[in-house]
Order: sequence, then structure tokens, then C-alpha cells
Amino acid sequence: MKKITIAIDGFSSTGKSTLAKQLAKELAYVYVDTGAMYRAVTLYTMQNNFINADFFDKKALIDSLSKIQLEFKFNADLGFAEMYLNGENVEKQIRTIEVSNFVSKVAEVSQVRSKLVEQQQEMGKNKAIVMDGRDIGTVVFPHAELKIFMTASAETRAQRRFEELQQKGDNVSYEDVLKNVVERDYIDTHREDSPLVIADDAIEIDNSYLSREEQFSAVLELINDVVKTT
Repeated sequence: MKKITIAIDGFSSTGKSTLAKQLAKELAYVYVDTGAMYRAVTLYTMQNNFINADFFDKKALIDSLSKIQLEFKFNADLGFAEMYLNGENVEKQIRTIEVSNFVSKVAEVSQVRSKLVEQQQEMGKNKAIVMDGRDIGTVVFPHAELKIFMTASAETRAQRRFEELQQKGDNVSYEDVLKNVVERDYIDTHREDSPLVIADDAIEIDNSYLSREEQFSAVLELINDVVKTT
């Protein structure tokens, strides 16, 4: 079966990573969660006091980029790769609402995006990869054979994220999660460098009322069609 590049973009909390993991497992492809990479850089920024609610020292972050080492390590028990920051497993830490509150601001920094995009393109040079994020189909892999853009209402996404955080034991309110979703949408779509947009040749999927199984089946059909015609 011909190997292709699958780019999945979309708004926060649309289930991009869930779908990408399903596809990678089904196809025996490499899966890369680019959001985890930006979250790890954000965690580093927070740990070094470069950012808080009222302050962001972008120069300090840029000057420290050479000190940030990111690596995905496969966890056989979980069935997917986890994010390591400078040798430390930070998978749980990067999924908190605190990191979510700052990640879009950190992802706006052009030098950060340049560093991570270069790594992402290297990861996908041999195809057979599923990558999800905000600019995969427009910047990282503009020639990907299949581009998916996922969306859903802000309220639906906030409810999903709220339930996910509750299951992890995080003490958050739905209102705070909704506020975070709306703010991230604005920043992601309005940043100067690689804003979140739908690639001209992307297929848009609104999964507000789709189950994971329905969505997975629909995208598998798309993949089969692409493989047959390329």
C-alpha cells in the first residue's frame, strides 16, 4: 500500500490527536503530536519565569531555544509516544489548563515556530506519517496527499475539554475552559506567523455531532480514496 503524508489541522479540542492516533495505529504510521511540542516549549517558558498573566519575555525565550531539547519516546503500555523535555517525561504537565492558557502566545513567536517546523519536516521526510497541529497542511507539509481540517462549536469543544480535565482530577470550571478555548481560537487565527487557516485543498470535518467511530470511518475512506488515486 502506498505510503502518504496525512496532515490534520484544526481548532483546539476538536479531537485531532485522538483521530491521528487511531489512524497511525490502523495504518502502522508514525504519529506526531505537534501540539505537545509547543506545549513543552510553553512549559519550559513557565518554568523559567519567562511568562505569566501580565508578562512575556520573548527575548529570553528566543535566547534559550538552543537549551530546549524535545523528544518523543514510545510508551508500549500506553500505545503511543510521550513528550520529553530535556530528558524529563512531561506528558502530564503539558496537558494542564495552566499550560493551555499560555501555549498560543508562545506559539506566536516566529523563532519558536521555525525551530519546531524544521524538526517536524525532518520527522516526515519518509512519509508514512500522521501529524496534527495548526499549520501542518499549510506550512509543515503543504504537499501532503491528504489534509484534514477539524472544527466544532466552541461550546462543544469546551465541554469535551472540561470532561477530559475532570477525569484527570484537575479542578477547573467549564466557564474557565470555554474562555480558554475562545481566547486560543482568536490568537491562533490572528497571529502573524502561520495563522490557523484552512488549506485550499483540505477537507473540512465538523465533528460537533460525530462519534469518534463515525469520524474515524469517514477519514479512513478518504485515505483509501487518496491512496487509489495517487
